[in-house]
Amino acid sequence: MLDPSLPVPPVGRTFAARRRVRLADMDETGRLRLDAVARFLQDVAIDDVQETGWGLPEHLWFVRRIRIEVRAPFVEDREAGLLTWCSGLAAIAAGRRWSLEGDRGGRIEVDSVWIHLGPEQRPARIESFGIYAEATGGRPVSTRLELPPPPDDAPSSTWALRSTDVDLHGHLNNAVYWQAVEDVARSEGVDLAAPLVAELDYRDPIDLADRVELATSRSGDAVSLGFRVGDAVRAVARLS
Repeated sequence: MLDPSLPVPPVGRTFAARRRVRLADMDETGRLRLDAVARFLQDVAIDDVQETGWGLPEHLWFVRRIRIEVRAPFVEDREAGLLTWCSGLAAIAAGRRWSLEGDRGGRIEVDSVWIHLGPEQRPARIESFGIYAEATGGRPVSTRLELPPPPDDAPSSTWALRSTDVDLHGHLNNAVYWQAVEDVARSEGVDLAAPLVAELDYRDPIDLADRVELATSRSGDAVSLGFRVGDAVRAVARLS
């Protein structure tokens, strides 16, 4: 992953948007939840690529890795300004950065890597990406997974999926994973109202028919969460 402290690119395309923080986005303290943050990020990214022609139906983007750095939690903030740009480039993948600022001092920095698929939903080489490439400053990205899964003997529990968790592509939506992260963080006593770093590696898709087990482990201040289907770990999250 790239350094989340990278500044806004001095040249190249950026895309700005605003989102209201509404009742369904908050927990009981008024804090903007991680799953709501993920929805904001996803929606703004889609708006960006649809405007440039790099969205559906010719181009699909599936997130591979994401790092959310909550520098100042959104607690009393009721509006968020988002700025996004391309932070790096590879043959079949691109990095995307977001900066979020709240109207009451909340601040979140996010970096991510997305796999590019063509209309046949297969990895496709990125050609003529000039509208985004300038902002990267020549930085590369890697699709390598970075988070180790919890150990095989880590305690686990069944996570029931709902039909509303699945999106247009037939897989569990990116933001839904963060609902599980929120639940596990609470059960592990993580202070979600404090600054934190939340990471998620998406390994393989999860479908509605899958039986998912959530395996949890803790090491110091870090909590890891594995999304298991049978013997396979489909995704790994970490809070620190």
